[in-house]
This record gives sequence, structure tokens and C-alpha cells, in this order.
Amino acid sequence: MEKLINDFSFGLFFWQILLFVLLLLLLRRFAWKPILNAVNEREDGIKNALAAAEEAKKEMQNVTADSEKLLKEARAERETLLKEAREIKEKMIADSKEQARLEGDKMLKQAQAAIESEKKAAVAEMKAQVATLSVDIAEKVIKEQLSDKDKQLKLVEDMLGDIKLS
Repeated sequence: MEKLINDFSFGLFFWQILLFVLLLLLLRRFAWKPILNAVNEREDGIKNALAAAEEAKKEMQNVTADSEKLLKEARAERETLLKEAREIKEKMIADSKEQARLEGDKMLKQAQAAIESEKKAAVAEMKAQVATLSVDIAEKVIKEQLSDKDKQLKLVEDMLGDIKLS
């Protein structure tokens, strides 16, 4: 260090300080402003990017909330549609059962009516046969009784006896 102090020259020191100041002035004029402008621009860019990121984050949260809301609405709508479909299915089944019951009742009534009409026809036919047989039997009995005169008189008297005059 002593050697530096001994070799110290004011002229060289002066020129070095002058060149240093000139260098500082040149740097300030040509280098510091562009460097500071670039640093400021970068700082502004970073601030803008952070603000845009924050805004994008908020927008993403809004979109997420909206999508969750839409998802809930879609699920609710799906449940409503499924419920309506179940109700329609149950109504269709009930209607089909009711219609089948009505058709069965109608067919049963038709069968009962057919049986009743067949029964009436059979009874009428039996009555006709019984009447025919009765007439035939009565005819044979009357021929038998009318063949004898005594029997005829007795029959007339019996019939007159059965009739009561009022």
C-alpha cells in the first residue's frame, strides 16, 4: 500500500476522475435512460402480467362457479325429467291396467249376456217341446176318454164341477 501512496500522481488522478465523470455523463445520457426505460417497461410488463393473471384467476373462478351452477341445474333438470318419465310410465301402466280391466268387464258382460240369451232360447225351446208333448199327450188322453160316451159325460161334469160361478 505504501508503494501506491509513493507512486501517486495528481495529474493522472485528475485525468482519471475527468474520464470517469465523462464516462458517467455518457452513460447517463446514452445508457442509463435506455436501461432504466427497459427496466421500467419490464416492471410494467410484469405488473400487467400479474394483473392479467389475477383477472384470469378471477374469471376462471367465475367460470368454475358458473359451470358448477350449470352442472347443478343440469342434474336438477335430469332428476325432474326422470321423475316425469317415471310418473308417465306409472300412469301408462295404470291406464293400461284400467283399460284391460274395462275390456275384461265388457267381455264378461258380453259372455253373461250371451249365456243369458242362450239360456232363454233353451228355456223357450224346452217350453215349446213341453207344450208339443203336452198337446200330444192331451190329444191321446182325450181321444181315449172321448171314445167312450160315459167317460165323456163324466169328463164334462167334472169340468163343470171344477168351474165355480161367482
